[in-house]
Amino acid sequence: MNPIYITFGLYLLAVLGIGLVAYFSTRNFDDYILGGRSLGAFVTAMSAGASDMSGWLLMGLPGAIYASGLIEAWIAIGLTIGAYFNWLLVSGRLRIHTELNHNALTLPEYFAHRFGEHGKLLKVISAIIILFFFTIYCASGVVAGARLFQSLFEGMSYTQAMWLGAGATIAYTFIGGFLAVSWTDTLQASLMIFALILAPVMVWLTLGGTDQMNAAIAAASTKTGVSYSSLSPSDLAGWITAISAAAWGLGYFGQPHILARFMAADSVKSLHSARRIGMTWMVVCLAGAVAVGYFGIAYFGAHPNQVTAMGGKNERIFIALSTLLFNPWVAGVVLSAILAAVMSTLSCQLLICSSAIAEDFYKGFFRPQASQKELVWLGRVMVLVVAVISILIASDPESMVLGLVAYAWAGFGAAFGPVVILSLFWKRMTAKGALAGMTVGAVLTVVWAEMVNPALKAAGSPTMYEIVPAFIACWLTVWLVSLSDKQPSADVQNRFDEANKRYLDSN
Repeated sequence: MNPIYITFGLYLLAVLGIGLVAYFSTRNFDDYILGGRSLGAFVTAMSAGASDMSGWLLMGLPGAIYASGLIEAWIAIGLTIGAYFNWLLVSGRLRIHTELNHNALTLPEYFAHRFGEHGKLLKVISAIIILFFFTIYCASGVVAGARLFQSLFEGMSYTQAMWLGAGATIAYTFIGGFLAVSWTDTLQASLMIFALILAPVMVWLTLGGTDQMNAAIAAASTKTGVSYSSLSPSDLAGWITAISAAAWGLGYFGQPHILARFMAADSVKSLHSARRIGMTWMVVCLAGAVAVGYFGIAYFGAHPNQVTAMGGKNERIFIALSTLLFNPWVAGVVLSAILAAVMSTLSCQLLICSSAIAEDFYKGFFRPQASQKELVWLGRVMVLVVAVISILIASDPESMVLGLVAYAWAGFGAAFGPVVILSLFWKRMTAKGALAGMTVGAVLTVVWAEMVNPALKAAGSPTMYEIVPAFIACWLTVWLVSLSDKQPSADVQNRFDEANKRYLDSN
């Protein structure tokens, strides 16, 4: 029996076991979708990190670095800055605001109670945005999992790999809900950081050190004409590429699966510790992912006969390096990190979609008096429904992980980011401003990605990541519409003041 298969099997049994334990700890719908707001600092930090860094961290980002060089590292720089300010400015305030606003369990529910007006419409629009972009986001996880299984299991078709990769994630999310997702995230985050430290170190040792690696990269640059070592843009197109890459950091403020971790923390004080743990983990993981792609340029430049191990897909570089350089037992553990990255993000995305349907549509409009047991089981069924739709979207074998993630990331960042930030800092913001802003952000993301960028590309002009114009447009829309609207009610303003007071007292 192949050691890699055994390692994968043990890992899958472990996460399913955690799901079963979480099943017996889930007493009501609050537990199923938010863990009863009981997460401590370490689990909050690791869960937020693992749910954020999906398969793109070990596949998409190293693949982009391998193809284009360090210019793509601006993604990592932008993400680090964005994540830090999300922890610093949003996490504690959102934890308190959601609790004060009728103990809101989801982002749509928070918007509905925070602004006091147009609650049902806010719920519907925000829930639709979540379902649309998260279904695409989930598809990226399915694609990443399929790429992994197809690379490791000879003769397996893409369709078989896709169902196998998604199956275990669906199972433990269905069974254990938020607690299972958060506890497994902690295991998965530990696997990811181990793999991302070990893999580049192994490449460096194999090449013989820094001098040999730099020489191999210089030779590759001469051969391809790509300046792999340059982080600085050399022309207008390069600057637009760098700005677009760094703008990934704007997305953090609007990602429902990350914001849910803040809402689930047991206290604001635990979020301070979580920020330090989470940011340390993130910086190490991103540096490791960049190093995998960059060192991979040197390795395959020095060993061109082995480049076929990637199967023509740059996104398989981590898989190829792991299978070529490690003992099969170690490779099994390292490659389990890719599965961990895929499963951790896919599971929490399925859960957020499930909660949007059960809490914001079903309970909000059709069954206000639905029992806790009924909501939990509806949530479980919706996990299956969303998963099947995501698998259908991912059924194209040519789907690119980073492309799917970029699209969904921009949609959430532009639609919800400015709305979340302003709702926590600006008392004058109104429901109409929130509605207009999130609608403009979501629509402009789609229009820019589907129409503007293709037109720019066809004309030979550099393209801009859609989150940049859409985020700015959402922010301006919220501000202008809110100012032109009447002041929020005294009750809304009093709740805002009380939340701010509690936040300051908690620090």
